[in-house]
Amino acid sequence: MSGTTDLPDAVGQRVLDAVVAVTSDLDLDQVLRRIVQAAMDLTGARYGALGVLDASGRERLTQFIPLGLTDDEVAAIDHWPHGEGLLGELIDRPEAIRVPEIADDVRSAGFPEGHPPMHTFLGVPVRVRDTVFGNLYLTDKAGRVPFTARDEAAVVALAAAAGVAVDNARLYGRAKQVGVLEDRDRIARDLHDVVIQRLFASAMSLMSVQPLVTDPGARARIEETVADLDETIRQIRSTIFALHTAADPDAPSIEDRLHAQAEAATTVLGFAPAVAVEVAGARSGAGVTDGSPSMPAEVADQLVVVLGEALTNVARHAAASAVVVHLGVTAHEARLVVTDDGVGIRAGGRRSGLRNMAARASALGGGCTAVALPDGGTRLEWWAPLP
Repeated sequence: MSGTTDLPDAVGQRVLDAVVAVTSDLDLDQVLRRIVQAAMDLTGARYGALGVLDASGRERLTQFIPLGLTDDEVAAIDHWPHGEGLLGELIDRPEAIRVPEIADDVRSAGFPEGHPPMHTFLGVPVRVRDTVFGNLYLTDKAGRVPFTARDEAAVVALAAAAGVAVDNARLYGRAKQVGVLEDRDRIARDLHDVVIQRLFASAMSLMSVQPLVTDPGARARIEETVADLDETIRQIRSTIFALHTAADPDAPSIEDRLHAQAEAATTVLGFAPAVAVEVAGARSGAGVTDGSPSMPAEVADQLVVVLGEALTNVARHAAASAVVVHLGVTAHEARLVVTDDGVGIRAGGRRSGLRNMAARASALGGGCTAVALPDGGTRLEWWAPLP
């Protein structure tokens, strides 16, 4: 029992009002609920639902949005329909269906346990760009009378507009997501290129004037301020890498990230550090990526942050002319070695940076050491186990 008929002006106006209501929102979940409510209002249906088809083909219905049920009725239902019976008929043959009594129709498969009894039925497919997105299901028209051809025509017209509304909402959601990712990337760049560099320059300026200050209290205050700036820089670096991880599901290789960190330190060092990555005996280019089984994202993020802190320490304290960065990755361990040709570890010097790096390693079950080299310079080793 399917078919359509021309809509009288009054009904046509109601359909137009329903279309306006459905298309006035760009949030997909809200659009879907408005589609169901609008179809119920147009036909006088007591119950309504929209079943979203699973595009992957693994399931019949991947989402089911019901309206008209009380909280107790929802709680009593064993499970939502999966797409059998009349619902399955509409999936297999996406054409409008009207049934005067569900229980009498040979295509009916009954209801899940706890589902309230329903009698009259109207089902209409919702298409998005010529592809069936889902189906509208309406039951129990007011007055216990069957749904009419006019009801069907009104819901078919609504479904056509609903498909456009769904498409718009999905496009808007994707554009919004892209915008968020672009914003994250822009914020991360600004934090690194502007904020960190200015904080670093401020700290270096304070350190340069500290020897000229004779008042012990003022010198201590300068040292505390520099320490605060160090901690702020570390926190911003952690935020930057969290933003990059969230913004880029296809995260870059750890080699690329280490090179980027070394390049960022070139300005303050006055030279470019040499960076080498060795993976399971193969030289650079072995393809270790953040989040892969051999390099969990949490280890990769800490490696990059530690390298940034190590290069910062070299710039401030080592008076070095060269730095070599080496990352070795085996099946069981990631080990970062940073070697410089500077003045070595000074007796009585600040150790806060080394303690922070050691704490990061300890949190991952690894360790951190820094030793003075016989011919001058320092070798920092930082390692963490890999699962």
